[in-house]
Amino acid sequence: MDDIQIHTRIGELVDEEHALRERAQNGEVGPAEERERLRAVEVALDQCWDLLRQRRARRSAGQDPDEASLRPEGEVEGYRQ
Repeated sequence: MDDIQIHTRIGELVDEEHALRERAQNGEVGPAEERERLRAVEVALDQCWDLLRQRRARRSAGQDPDEASLRPEGEVEGYRQ
C-alpha cells in the first residue's frame, strides 16, 4: 500500500465511523454492535496511521518505504503515548 492508498483507506474508515455513529444515533444499530464495529475501525485506523509513520521514517532514513508493513493489533494498540 502506498501513501495515497493509505490516506484513501483512512478516509474510508473515518467515513465508516461517522456513518456508524449516525446509524446508532438513529437506532438502526444496537449498542453492542456499534461498540464492536467502532473498536474494529479504531484498530484499523491505528494500523493505517502506524504504517504511514513507518513509511515516512523509512523514506527519511533513505530506505525503501515499500518495505514497511502493517503491524498486528497487539503491537499497534500496545504503544505508549
